[in-house]
Amino acid sequence: MKTPEHLTIVGKVTGVFGIKGWVKVYSHTEPMENIFSYSWQLFIDGQWTSVKVRDWRRQGKGLVAALDDCQDRDLAQRYTQCDIAILKEALPKAEDGELYYHQLENLLVVTTDNVVLGRINYLFNTGSNDVMVVKPCKESIDGRERWLPYTDDCLEDVSLSDGTVKVDWDPEF
Repeated sequence: MKTPEHLTIVGKVTGVFGIKGWVKVYSHTEPMENIFSYSWQLFIDGQWTSVKVRDWRRQGKGLVAALDDCQDRDLAQRYTQCDIAILKEALPKAEDGELYYHQLENLLVVTTDNVVLGRINYLFNTGSNDVMVVKPCKESIDGRERWLPYTDDCLEDVSLSDGTVKVDWDPEF
């Protein structure tokens, strides 16, 4: 499933919570509660569908939400493993020197020795740092998928205008 150009993924419904139709929510936003500041689109039955959050709260170390048309556990099951997307235009302007994940997706990853490793498929946060998942492309040195840290030690340059990310990385690693 390819996300439309006007949307960006900000989280996922990871499971059901309780018997009254609530769902567990994983958020990529910082802080995690910011996911509830936006209008949601969920990928359901092969199409992106608007879904309204009726209520939400922190639950332990995570988040749970009640969706408008979801009143019981069986209905909530329908949303399990659905990506949560929002309109890109709804995001606040990034601070100077900061980028959103969606701005990095599909950029060509090249080493300091000009070896092409692939294109950024997606990014995620491990808790200690962000990680770029680099998938091979026709220009790649090989067919390997690589997970590279999005850290100052690895990153040399990000050029949105050139569509490249230059990294200090050994292609053999």
